[in-house]
Amino acid sequence: MIKEAIATGETVELAKEAACRELGVESYEAEFEILEMPTKKTFGLFGGNPAKVRVYIENTPADAAKEYLENILKHMGLLTVDINVNENESGAELSLCGDDIGFIIGHHGETLDALQYLAGLVANHIDNEYYRITLDIGNYRQKRKETLEILGKKIASKVVRTGRNSSLEPMNPYERRIIHTVVQTVEGAKSWSEGENLNRHVVIGPEGGERPFSRRNNRKRNFSDKPRTGYNRSQKSASGASFNSERQTTKVDNKAPLYGRIDFKK
Repeated sequence: MIKEAIATGETVELAKEAACRELGVESYEAEFEILEMPTKKTFGLFGGNPAKVRVYIENTPADAAKEYLENILKHMGLLTVDINVNENESGAELSLCGDDIGFIIGHHGETLDALQYLAGLVANHIDNEYYRITLDIGNYRQKRKETLEILGKKIASKVVRTGRNSSLEPMNPYERRIIHTVVQTVEGAKSWSEGENLNRHVVIGPEGGERPFSRRNNRKRNFSDKPRTGYNRSQKSASGASFNSERQTTKVDNKAPLYGRIDFKK
């Protein structure tokens, strides 16, 4: 897509500067074409024409995405953010650099993903062809990828050991792809996606399906099976005799006064 402006001036340079101001670019950033050279007036009174210049720039998809992000960040009050553009075969990566801009990432990169999606829409309107825009801050994408790979391997190993499926939190297609890729490296584990739209998430399970769940049948111990803690009838006393043999029957004298009884004299 080409953006252009046509301006006039007393000289070619003045006309060029006027056109650049209209485009909002510096003169070294644009190409220009002289449409008409200035002519002087005859005898200083008649005729004469100003210079006419066409200034144009070729706006690439990456440039359009960058310009869009700059406007968004400006409305967010971020006026000192630098956006570095690195183009590749399938698109471009836009890296944001600046102070106190970490909040743009959002929870698990949600805000960053939203801005990336919008910038991608703008870029793809330039040539009406697919152009991939990746937005990054402080190498967040790589760090997040490493975190997801560790998580995927850990959960995959767990489901192989336990034989039970495990569901992960909702993720975007890019992050789900990372999980699916790393699960393939764990023998005995597989993964698939479930849910719709924002609830789309990855489920990891054993290749052969879940194993039937069973509890150990722990037999309840009967009280009769427990060892006795007191003396039984067969236990020996300290003197060696059986407990029964030492037990003596105490005869109670009914005529003896009871403890605490008071007898009144007549």
